[in-house]
Amino acid sequence: MGLDMYAFATEQQIADEVDFSAEGATEIFYWRKHPNLHGWMERLYGEKGGASPVFNCVNVQLTAADLDRLEADIRAGALPHTEGFFFGASDGSETEGDLTFVAKARELIEAGATVFYTSWW
Repeated sequence: MGLDMYAFATEQQIADEVDFSAEGATEIFYWRKHPNLHGWMERLYGEKGGASPVFNCVNVQLTAADLDRLEADIRAGALPHTEGFFFGASDGSETEGDLTFVAKARELIEAGATVFYTSWW
């Protein structure tokens, strides 16, 4: 039990930025109990008009511009402190993996894929 976080990619072109379904998507990255990144994604979900009152099991599309912002916040140590039931704690050791994800997601977007984040807790 706890916070499981995923990034997926699909060749399907998805017009919606949030709250969409994506059949046949492939997992490209997984995080376990990295609540500060989850908090960053939750803010992005809200900025993009996400409708769910609980940020769980919903999709938020990531664009190249989103990845630029994310990378800047990761490098600045500016992911928002986030807590939740069984979320664990981010301790800074996730930085290398986060940056690896950003690079991989950028490559996929440049190749025409749609990249998105989701979670389950």
